[in-house]
Amino acid sequence: MSAPANDSQDYVGFDTITQQMERKFLKRGFNFNVILVGESGMGKSTLVNSIFSSHLVDSQGRRTAQEVIRKTTEISPVTQTLEENGVRVRLTIIDTPGFGDQCNNEGCWVPVIKYIKDQHAAYLERELKPQRDRVINDTRVHACLYFLNPGSRGLRPLDVEVLKRLTEVTNVIPVIAKSDSMTVEERTVFKRRIKEELVFHRIAVYPYPSEEDGEEDRLLNSSIRDLVPFAVVGSEEIIDVNGTPVRGRRHGWGVINIFDETHSDFVHLRNFMLRTHLSDLIEVTSQRHYEQFRTSQLRQIKELRAQQAAAAASGGIMASMPQQAPPQVPAIHQSMA
Repeated sequence: MSAPANDSQDYVGFDTITQQMERKFLKRGFNFNVILVGESGMGKSTLVNSIFSSHLVDSQGRRTAQEVIRKTTEISPVTQTLEENGVRVRLTIIDTPGFGDQCNNEGCWVPVIKYIKDQHAAYLERELKPQRDRVINDTRVHACLYFLNPGSRGLRPLDVEVLKRLTEVTNVIPVIAKSDSMTVEERTVFKRRIKEELVFHRIAVYPYPSEEDGEEDRLLNSSIRDLVPFAVVGSEEIIDVNGTPVRGRRHGWGVINIFDETHSDFVHLRNFMLRTHLSDLIEVTSQRHYEQFRTSQLRQIKELRAQQAAAAASGGIMASMPQQAPPQVPAIHQSMA
């Protein structure tokens, strides 16, 4: 609602709330946390550095075939503060070196799932404090970039198992790593096969359909789902092409420009994550994944208290013991991990 031209007394002014919220938001900044899941050599670090146009993380994978393969999946978070046009973001990139690098990858996803749940548990613990912080530091994982091997013929059994578990706890965005290793025709066939297998295995990746979406959001999300999985190429190298600097990769047959939409889906992925769905990724994490975790944990606490009360009322051993405080949420969570 805008102020009437003739009688400003009729102007109430509540339409300025968006400006008020924007000023507070810009002053406070926000957290955005992304986890990278995929085997070594998939270009995870290069891609995320390309997306944010900054050298945020160094490669955690093996640089040569002679390097020792990690026996377990490690968790390696790196946090930096970025600022663009007055907007400040505290960005955390969590790499998972060692994931999927073994001959037997049974359980290689356990540290990844545990890390995501641990962040939910830490947030819940801070939220339940009698005197909690006015602004809780948000370390919850808002997005997971899951890297698919372009050399496979589709989803491997490991991919299916891990994707099913990851989609239960975070927003998963599947990407085809180093898609320039395939021809355009091979890439089209591979993407179609992945889509079919995601549907067959009932794996729901982000973005999710919602009845609350307006027509514009539905059209946007539909176009994004057509692109999933994103066939991406990342590069931090600047190459001169006929006098024009291009960020890309040089091959014997030519140069891949990562910003050329005919070469890869890099631009679509970056726009999707940062320009159109950044706020939604954070919101869905809070309202969907964290809320499910929170409900489960509080229900367990309630059931445990009921059991303690029943044991005390029955005159059992616990009746003679001093009343114990309910266990901390992280302790319950660790027992579940």
